[in-house]
Amino acid sequence: MSQPLLSLSGVNTYYGESHILHDLGFDLRKGEVVGILGRNGVGKTTTLQSILGIPAPRSGEIRFRGETISGLPTHDIVSRGVGWVPQGHRIFPTLTVVENIELAAARSRPGSWTTERIYEAFPRLHTRRDARGGSLSGGEQQMLAIARALVQNPELFLMDEPSEGLSPLIVQEIGALIKRLNAEGNTILLVEQNLAFALSISHRILIMAKGTIVYSGKPDDIRDDPDITHRFLGVGTAAAD
Repeated sequence: MSQPLLSLSGVNTYYGESHILHDLGFDLRKGEVVGILGRNGVGKTTTLQSILGIPAPRSGEIRFRGETISGLPTHDIVSRGVGWVPQGHRIFPTLTVVENIELAAARSRPGSWTTERIYEAFPRLHTRRDARGGSLSGGEQQMLAIARALVQNPELFLMDEPSEGLSPLIVQEIGALIKRLNAEGNTILLVEQNLAFALSISHRILIMAKGTIVYSGKPDDIRDDPDITHRFLGVGTAAAD
């Protein structure tokens, strides 16, 4: 079996004196979509941030494409092919759509995602290309956040709550986009609270509790065993339908 694209081993991350991640470890293989689920405050977002080095783990190792990246500055990690779609969009609200994308493109790696292709994939952004980021709808801002990551041509996407606060129709569009990205060979690690959404797009699900992985399985395993969602997530089977 080929080596993992991303590997975390014995990762311990702190915020100040608060110990958030406890000996966290898992692998992610090229071409996978893996969803991280868990109750609030268990360390899901911190997991993504630790991969990016914000904050860097105090101990343990994170490897990307076989090379250790834990301890490297964030800009170096991103330049190696790790893309970031943060929670809450975090675009530049006073810049136009064009300016937001061009600013991200200035730090891009070689690849197929040019600004022209971005506008083909996101016709709504092309229509609103001269609008300021802060004037966009929530769904448009999420599309812009994904577009900003895409134009940097990463090999691995880290997505934090991509469906948060969006209408069901926009969530469906975001899900279709993630499936399209994956079909083109992209690898995606995403944190989600929307169980049904995560199950619909992921090849594998990791459930976190108290800063570590307590369950790993396929979406169908979770759908077929309501005790998993009840025990680890505190939700019933209806949420996974």
